[in-house]
Amino acid sequence: MGSSRAPTFVQSMKGACPDKTVQVWFQDEARFGQQGSTTRKRARKGSRPWTIKHAKYKWLYLHDAVCPETGNSAAMTSPWVNMDATNVHLKWISDSVGPEDHSVLVLDRAGWHVSKELAVPPNITLRYLPPFSPELNPVENKWSRTRSHFLSNRALADHDHLDAAATDAFNAITAERNRSDCRVPWLTHVG
Repeated sequence: MGSSRAPTFVQSMKGACPDKTVQVWFQDEARFGQQGSTTRKRARKGSRPWTIKHAKYKWLYLHDAVCPETGNSAAMTSPWVNMDATNVHLKWISDSVGPEDHSVLVLDRAGWHVSKELAVPPNITLRYLPPFSPELNPVENKWSRTRSHFLSNRALADHDHLDAAATDAFNAITAERNRSDCRVPWLTHVG
């Protein structure tokens, strides 16, 4: 993939953790709700296709972290997005990475990501994206596909249905699809 040099922060981590495989993961959150989104539908020429859309406003947050190299993902749903939810997600990412490896986790600078009270596991090092640059986070590509292919053109009754739809969507996405959606040209194999 792309360049012949790994990013410098990954090279510095390889020097700090010579006995571990260093993986680069990207993390992001997205809001999904009963309103959902409408997307294109196939229909006969000249016809007007219809779709359903809910009028209620319950929301659920999707948290995901993806390693573009392996396609591994650590995803969860939460009724909120805050430091407590981020701490739970960091623990899930840490468990997915495993104790024998180390993760450089690239994420945005949301207030709950930069808090001094964040409990960062020892096998994770946080690196932040530049401000106002969501296009540098490949998980954004995954959100687009997840919304358009799994979470659109639907009416969901309540929080349990939102959670079930999000879980089904995450479970339908394979490691190969994660590698494809989250591939970044400047990231090289560092392990």
